[in-house]
Amino acid sequence: MSDKQALLRRLPSVDSLLAQRAVHELTQIYGRGLVVEALRAQLADTRRELLESQRTDFRESALIDSIEQSLRRRHKTTLSPVINATGVIIHTNLGRALLSVSAQGAMASAARAYNTLEFDLETGARGSRLIHAARILRDLTGAEDALVVNNNASALILILSALAKGREVVISRGQLVEIGGGFRIPAIMRESGAALVEVGTTNRTRIDDYAEALNERSAMILRAHASNFKQIGFVQQPALTELTALARARGVLAVDDLGSGALIDTAPFGLDHEPTVQESVAAGADLVCFSGDKLLGGPQAGIIVGSASALAKLKSHPLARALRVDKLTYAAMIATLEHYRRGDALEQIPVWRMIACSLGDIRAQAESWSAQVGGSVISGESAVGGGSLPGTALPTALLAIDCASPQRALEQLRRADPPVIARIAENRVLLDPRTVLPEQEADLLQALQSIN
Repeated sequence: MSDKQALLRRLPSVDSLLAQRAVHELTQIYGRGLVVEALRAQLADTRRELLESQRTDFRESALIDSIEQSLRRRHKTTLSPVINATGVIIHTNLGRALLSVSAQGAMASAARAYNTLEFDLETGARGSRLIHAARILRDLTGAEDALVVNNNASALILILSALAKGREVVISRGQLVEIGGGFRIPAIMRESGAALVEVGTTNRTRIDDYAEALNERSAMILRAHASNFKQIGFVQQPALTELTALARARGVLAVDDLGSGALIDTAPFGLDHEPTVQESVAAGADLVCFSGDKLLGGPQAGIIVGSASALAKLKSHPLARALRVDKLTYAAMIATLEHYRRGDALEQIPVWRMIACSLGDIRAQAESWSAQVGGSVISGESAVGGGSLPGTALPTALLAIDCASPQRALEQLRRADPPVIARIAENRVLLDPRTVLPEQEADLLQALQSIN
């Protein structure tokens, strides 16, 4: 028998490895079937390597370590928490709005037990899930009725499909936007079966442009939020009150796609004024749609508020069932909206708490970090993000770290546990305290101490 054959015969069997304490512990975590599969694969790889290389030995402990690493890689979730040190409050790539403690608790409560999602306690009969957030949305916005679907793109598709299919929708050329992921307003309108009628020019559209385009085939006037860009200079758009007055006079609907959908005025925080849902309702829009996980600060959802007659048509449309949300979304949405009704949104909803955070508090945090891990504190800007308030920013204080390779430092931070997401400017790594949660600070500092 050759030395190579003798070495191969010494390889442990699957059963003998399963008897090892360390492997037994792995079966408790991953299940026996997956561990056996990993053992067989690792033994096959080791046998192949021994045959093809000059190796003259192996360690059983090394085999087990390799198996454990393989299982960890295979079962590592692709959706995991991170520390957002970018300063972008509504960071689309990092999950947009964080939920309040109350919203988190409401989701857990809805998940733990059966609930009244579609059950009427008074009659004992089947109920409707569409009622759950409607009342509080009516109270907060002044609208006659409300509907929640799974995102704002869905809201727009439902509105167009139910109310404008086969008919014309008039929209300004300056509002034919594309937002993240290649989502384009014209494409959505085509998919809904509505015919797009563009009016005005890229930079200037007047109320007369809309009036001239309306005819017997017209279903609605649509105003779309610019979302992630801003026009400045020689620009003009009619006020929403002008559009709603024209729509009423000509017998068509006025629909306002707000995109972000603020319930609180952003101007007092040094930002541009973001049109609020209440303003659009008061201006006479038949329907207003907006996102739940942007400036509202809740779960992903598309919210539609407006006239009872228009909402009734949306609720009865076949697409409404396909686009409906689940019990967890309703639970988080209602808990989020309750903050606005109680008047504690600035303190309890993370998006608004971060927007309202004082520059002095942020600078003190950055200086504390600098004292512990080095680096300097510099002035900078935080972005609201999420397609909200493009071109405006909040003043902030940043921890700036000089290192030989900023890009390599970012990679090291992303490999931390939990990963830290930062940014680079002027060849330095920058970290913004505004978007770092208090409970994440210790992990952040530990990650910073490991970079070189």
